[in-house]
Amino acid sequence: MASTETAAKDTAQDLAGLEAGLDALDAVRVSRTPVREVLLRKVLPPAVAVVLVLVVWQILIWAQVTDDYKLPSPSQVWDEVTDAWAQGTLLGYIWTSVSRGLLGFLLALAIGTPLGLLVSRVRLVRAAIGPVLSGLQSLPSVAWVPPAVIWLGLDDRMMYAVILLGAVPSIANGLVAGVDQIPPLHLRAGKTLGATGLRGTWHIVLPAALPGYLAGLKQGWAFSWRSLMAAEIIASSPDLGVGLGQLLEQGRETSSMSMVFLAIILILTVGIAIDLLIFSPLERWVLRGRGLLVKN
Repeated sequence: MASTETAAKDTAQDLAGLEAGLDALDAVRVSRTPVREVLLRKVLPPAVAVVLVLVVWQILIWAQVTDDYKLPSPSQVWDEVTDAWAQGTLLGYIWTSVSRGLLGFLLALAIGTPLGLLVSRVRLVRAAIGPVLSGLQSLPSVAWVPPAVIWLGLDDRMMYAVILLGAVPSIANGLVAGVDQIPPLHLRAGKTLGATGLRGTWHIVLPAALPGYLAGLKQGWAFSWRSLMAAEIIASSPDLGVGLGQLLEQGRETSSMSMVFLAIILILTVGIAIDLLIFSPLERWVLRGRGLLVKN
């Protein structure tokens, strides 16, 4: 009898300690990083890296490691930027590609998310479609451009078809991977609490699979952007306008390496900007929600 009372007291003390620890975790306040520290830790390193690249680039020009028409100087590329800005075409190049890429990615998101849920939750569908999705994810996006041109012609529908074929498998596979990593105990607990069907998917499955799903979204955007660039480079038409891919191809056709470098830099800049403005905040939000990021 005494041993039972002692065990009950120990259990009560353990529960009290656990509750106190959880309260302490809840009481942790997220402090904002000072602006100076943000500049030193996040802005200064990439700025220094860009400066070093420019310095090395200019040194290669001074050393004349290759012919001028093969490697333009930074000043020549900058002149290309100023000319495009003066003509009012620079923002048009960027917007044409960015608008296509974002819209195509949103369409891929609308298709890939339910497809990933279906594959992850239905065994028969997974056995039938799972290997196909993995195969499509490994297929180079440029392979879809010729058939898309033949099927849909030289218009925006072809561009979006190539983006979807490149991005949907990555988004779906990312969600499948996230669902596979959910502990079975969480799913059983959700069913016990009545979270079944669509309610269980919304309140249990998707939140628990969010890290893998977010990784799939990042990869899906990368595939969207690369697929779009491949389509714009190969399929050129006045009806399509001039995006960054077409700008790169125009530089090749006119043997203007300064234009080629301008297109490459803009493509790289857009990719970095999308990651910093969209996916990095989402990652911090997910980590903070799981208690893995205390300081902003």
